[in-house]
Amino acid sequence: MNKVLQTEAAITIVKDTFTRFLCNYLHLTKISSPLMVLDGTGINDDLNGVERPVSFPVKFLNEQRAVIVHSLAKWKRVRLKELEVEEGRGILTDMRALRPDEDYSHIHSIYVDQWDWEKHITKADRNLSYLKHTVTNIYKAIVETEHAIQQFYPDNKPILPEKIQFIHAEELLQKYPTLTPKQRENAITKEYGAVFLIGIGHNLSNNEPHDLRAADYDDWSTKNDDNYYGLNGDILFWNPVLESAFEISSMGIRVDKQSLTHQLKEKNDEHKASLSFHKMLLEGELPESVGGGIGQSRLSMFLLKKSHIGEVQVSIWSDKERAYMKSKGVELL
Repeated sequence: MNKVLQTEAAITIVKDTFTRFLCNYLHLTKISSPLMVLDGTGINDDLNGVERPVSFPVKFLNEQRAVIVHSLAKWKRVRLKELEVEEGRGILTDMRALRPDEDYSHIHSIYVDQWDWEKHITKADRNLSYLKHTVTNIYKAIVETEHAIQQFYPDNKPILPEKIQFIHAEELLQKYPTLTPKQRENAITKEYGAVFLIGIGHNLSNNEPHDLRAADYDDWSTKNDDNYYGLNGDILFWNPVLESAFEISSMGIRVDKQSLTHQLKEKNDEHKASLSFHKMLLEGELPESVGGGIGQSRLSMFLLKKSHIGEVQVSIWSDKERAYMKSKGVELL
């Protein structure tokens, strides 16, 4: 079989297998989702708060503008309410997005495909223990997918450790005080293989956040059970092909009325309180939830041990990039 076709077949195995395991462990139901939402509603994900969405006028709505989604972090929470999803269950969708402000690299492109999931939880579940339990179940789904792939490709040996390590961003800073955030991620993932880095968005003791987060989806400002700030985080693996840390997922317990109010103030985004999504949340109309995104191309790239994300997704690449990768024996889709 052609090498590219072999890769395409392997990608299908990864996606189908992981979807099945994830739905089983998190009690999720697969649903349909939008490629675009209306602008000015507050529904689109602001990511780090600075990225520009693709925007266009809609003729039949009198030129009202719509935007291509960045992710479905907030849309999913509204959908939980609309579908009347019961506590302890959630939804999963294949999210497709465009992020034109994304910096190109061997692990980034402007096209984003991920499993976007959201789960209805109770008020009592808003704690670090529940977050860790959820991360552990996601990690089990990934590890079982890795072992399932070997049944089809015996030479593709599993490399993930049995368990994922938990560490807060402040603890990581104290462990490696002279390193940059990315260097700290490299050091900790190389040591443990798989890490959930807790508390991303709030300032650490050096008066800087580990990384930026928007104010209106993950709760990064509430103190958790370890008395650190943050009920969110990233799943990071050590990638031996790239010899660096590799982010698979960003996720967390979502903001409630109190944390949203605080985080909007912290980010100078208080004007967003009048948007429809934010009003629903502040008025107590949305369910408590935990959710996140898991990169489909990222996971495929990691599990199939590829060196460039263009090997597992079709995107836009420069002729120079294609020529360079081809010289290295790598054919981009």
